[in-house]
Amino acid sequence: MTPLSEIIFGTSANKEAKRLRRLLRGGKARKIAPRLYTTNLSDPPAKVVQDNLYEILGGLFPKATLSHRTALEGKPTAKWEIFLTTSYARTVRLPGLTVRLLKGPPAGAADKPFMGALFIASQPRAFLENIQRTRSGAAASKAVPRKELEERLERILRLRGEKALNGLRDDARRAAKDLRLTKEFTALDKIIGAMLKTEPASGLKSSLAKARAAGEAFDPERLRLFEALFSALRKTPLRETAETLVRSESLRTLAFFEAYFSNYIEGTRFEVDEAREIIFEGKIPSARPEDAHDVLGTYRVVSNLSELRKLPRDADKLWALLSTRHEAILNARPDTRPGELKAEINRAGDTVFVAPELVRGTLAKGFEFYKVLDAPSAKAAFMMFLISEVHPFNDGNGRIARVMMNAELVAGGLRRLIIPTVFRDDYMGALRALSRRGEPAAYLRMIDQAQLFSASIDFSDFASARRGLDEANAFKDPGEARLVVPKSGPA
Repeated sequence: MTPLSEIIFGTSANKEAKRLRRLLRGGKARKIAPRLYTTNLSDPPAKVVQDNLYEILGGLFPKATLSHRTALEGKPTAKWEIFLTTSYARTVRLPGLTVRLLKGPPAGAADKPFMGALFIASQPRAFLENIQRTRSGAAASKAVPRKELEERLERILRLRGEKALNGLRDDARRAAKDLRLTKEFTALDKIIGAMLKTEPASGLKSSLAKARAAGEAFDPERLRLFEALFSALRKTPLRETAETLVRSESLRTLAFFEAYFSNYIEGTRFEVDEAREIIFEGKIPSARPEDAHDVLGTYRVVSNLSELRKLPRDADKLWALLSTRHEAILNARPDTRPGELKAEINRAGDTVFVAPELVRGTLAKGFEFYKVLDAPSAKAAFMMFLISEVHPFNDGNGRIARVMMNAELVAGGLRRLIIPTVFRDDYMGALRALSRRGEPAAYLRMIDQAQLFSASIDFSDFASARRGLDEANAFKDPGEARLVVPKSGPA
């Protein structure tokens, strides 16, 4: 008996048996199952068993192999069932736990020692065992559903690439001979082949696997984020302000500050007067021609109302609009491949965005949510997050996301949103909360505040707009001040 353990196993050894009897007589231990005792006198037996799961399994079934779905999932089922492969078949019921003992081969060289007295099946063995058919009428399924199995294989392909999936298949081929699971390997080989487009896909069950086989693979984690935002937008109406500006000077002023702030927030920083000379006078500073063209390219897109009123009718049109607008913004930076799908995975801090081969499929899946939203404000909020989260290009993703958002508002006759410098941390923090934790509340609050701010500025002429933006602290860095809505609203 281990002094620090609350679990005691029945034994025929005289010394240990006597000690156990003394503990039982003294009320310092109790029996909770055959050959199983505990010094924990307060917790229910089921909790004691579940808290000491692997110690108990190792003590009762030494050298058994955690196998089948237990090995693949790495935990008991929701009903607290564990599958072990031993030299005999039997079901053992303990408080809070059902142990399914399956007759099969002992641990092999590729299986790993686990928690002292147990082994756990290797990944190739676990996949083969989970393709085994479950006997009709069996009390519990030893294998995960085929759909889940395919999704696990697709995840390996998505996150680690073809080399890793082919490596798994090669290892499974070798293991199948020792385990006498050649039929199961044939089935596994067909699934992997279908995902790699070397086998027919007709037998696949998972939508992820089918999409992969059809060349329309998508990122399922992003899909869950899109679903969370979609649900929140259905429940929470967003603020909308009708656009009253009709004069060309007013519209140019609004477009100028949209382009100015959208670039400033991404690190392309000019003083307002410098940016004004770039946009309205064509004065390109010799020291920073590419930065100047970024600002100018953004302005040309956001000031073109006929272009902004074009909305995507389907996923292909969405990509076409994205590509065209992105190329127009970054046309002075050929090294970024403007308008072309990114070549490598991009990152921002701890956030890893969608892999290149999943971009088109993920955009298409996101479009399914977007197209059924009704309000322009909801479609705008969803569109910006969709593009920001997918990050389809090598560079300029934040700018194109905001352009696509404001296109929805312009097409709906609403005031577009401006994200000023002082509001950058609020903006980025709200995106991170949704991206990393799936929490849309902060994102919706950010959109609402940005709408309130944008609607409060008088863009009728440049001087009025600049005065209102100064009142709002719009040009200050986030650490210097907070965004405020000017007391004097638009004229």
